[in-house]
Amino acid sequence: MTILFRRIKPFKFRITFDLIAKFLGIPQSQIVRAECWRYILFVHRRDRGGQFISYRKLVLWIQAIASLIQTCTTLEDLWQMGLWVRQECQKFDYDQRIIDYLRRIWIKRRDALRSPELKP
Repeated sequence: MTILFRRIKPFKFRITFDLIAKFLGIPQSQIVRAECWRYILFVHRRDRGGQFISYRKLVLWIQAIASLIQTCTTLEDLWQMGLWVRQECQKFDYDQRIIDYLRRIWIKRRDALRSPELKP
């Protein structure tokens, strides 16, 4: 478990059948039940039985990381968050588009913290 995982606590996400169905690309009616376990999401499907989904694959996970970056109050906190995000992305092989998205948010927050008089 990584530092980000402990800070985000994804097992507390409000995950809906609609979100799962969109992620899996299936009709919502194919989902029998979903269980948010501590480290993984378990989805029971009508068409193929049980399926495990990593929280890290869900859009909620990326939004949570983005929120943590955007709420950093000091440059020191932001640098530390950047290190954690880099470790996370390397360890779990994130898609380059997600890495670029998180990098843009990080840079925007860094610039805002460096120049507080330029805040919108």
